[in-house]
Amino acid sequence: MAHILVVDDEEKMRQLLAIMLTRSGYTVDQAGNGLEALEKVRTFPYDMVISDIKMPEMDGITLLEKIGEENILCPVVFITAFATIDSAVNAMKKGAIDYITKPFDDKRIHLTIERGLHLSRIMAENRELKQKLEKSQGSGEIIYASKEMDAVMNLAAKVAVSDSAVMIHGESGTGTELLAKFIHKKSQYRDGRFVPVNCAAISASLVESELFGHEKGAFTGADRMAIGKFEYADGGTLFLDEIGDLPTEAQAKLLRVLQEKKIQRVGGHEEIQVNVRIICATNRNLDLFVQKGQFRQDLFFRINVFPILPPPLRERKDDIIPLASHFIARLAGGEKFELTDGAKRILLGHSWPGNVRELANAMERAFILDREQGCITASTLSFLRPERSAPEECSNFKLPPEGIQLDEVEKNFVQQALLLSGNNQTAAAGLLGLSRAKFRVLLSRLKEEQIDDEDSGAIRR
Repeated sequence: MAHILVVDDEEKMRQLLAIMLTRSGYTVDQAGNGLEALEKVRTFPYDMVISDIKMPEMDGITLLEKIGEENILCPVVFITAFATIDSAVNAMKKGAIDYITKPFDDKRIHLTIERGLHLSRIMAENRELKQKLEKSQGSGEIIYASKEMDAVMNLAAKVAVSDSAVMIHGESGTGTELLAKFIHKKSQYRDGRFVPVNCAAISASLVESELFGHEKGAFTGADRMAIGKFEYADGGTLFLDEIGDLPTEAQAKLLRVLQEKKIQRVGGHEEIQVNVRIICATNRNLDLFVQKGQFRQDLFFRINVFPILPPPLRERKDDIIPLASHFIARLAGGEKFELTDGAKRILLGHSWPGNVRELANAMERAFILDREQGCITASTLSFLRPERSAPEECSNFKLPPEGIQLDEVEKNFVQQALLLSGNNQTAAAGLLGLSRAKFRVLLSRLKEEQIDDEDSGAIRR
């Protein structure tokens, strides 16, 4: 049965309402003013609040505002003896679902409660759906432990409270969209939409229609009016990803919108006011693009007010294991699933050219392969082959005049490979660019050089 909080500074009125609602099967709590009620709704998920308006300490309107500010999903009904049209309109504007005057009619109270509880159920269902969606897609939380990312997040938090345009310069896969969402959620635009646009994925002929919308008949196939991303994001944040791929003509129109805060749909003449926070991202060198005339300098200055440079994963190795563990925990859905020390060494030794996206995909693949074992080993991660820069480095190697002991060099490389791979033959072979069979032949030959079973450890087959 529904749980209702009754708020009134008159004890007799609270008791009367509590008795009436309890007889109808509801569970009822009471509060003598808005402050007391606010503490209760912060700690318990009430299905409805029925509150007086004029109270000491904190009145009903302020209570309603606080509930809204703290995003507490609970419908509020006002009961008051001081009823005026202005007060009713004000209460409804603030978010109250109904307004009942004293002395009240029992039937009216019950009808209002039934309607309010229906709204409460809808709120609960929406909250549950949102939680399920976040669980299926990831919460969007930015996982990090490195000082490099800590500095980036501090910058993002500082710029979030301003209206300044933000430019995120980062390699593909570094999580530029997650960072943009973080800024949005911390900003005054957080109650509006976050609208991402991949500028590289839009046809050059349709980019203006996508951004600004179009009127019916503006071009072939425009059989109806359509709003663009700017109108859709009004009151929120527009995230322009891969901004360096925006066509030159669209760049000029984007600059005008940023200056005027107004748009015109394609084929239209009316100017439409928009209030949108702009965040851009690119993995290109826009300074070079500006020098070559491929990107407008005035637009670059406009969108590059506050640049943020999230480092690639290879430059923040302290984040690799926390991120990998986060991805595995999400895939395991609460089940215990671990990374062995050997697996961690493989992850730390990889350069991650695809950054966080590559790491997430690698963890998904490894989880599928090792799901029944309950842990991910170095053997599972043998598909993470090192980048083929070794041949070039080897070709530049100069033999010293005094020569070298080739057997010692081979022995040293094999020992390093076994150490990095957690004594896993398959992974160690991959580090040396050898097949497992060739690596075993090399191991057998080097046993004469004191690489015996004790040195190589319990090598997993």
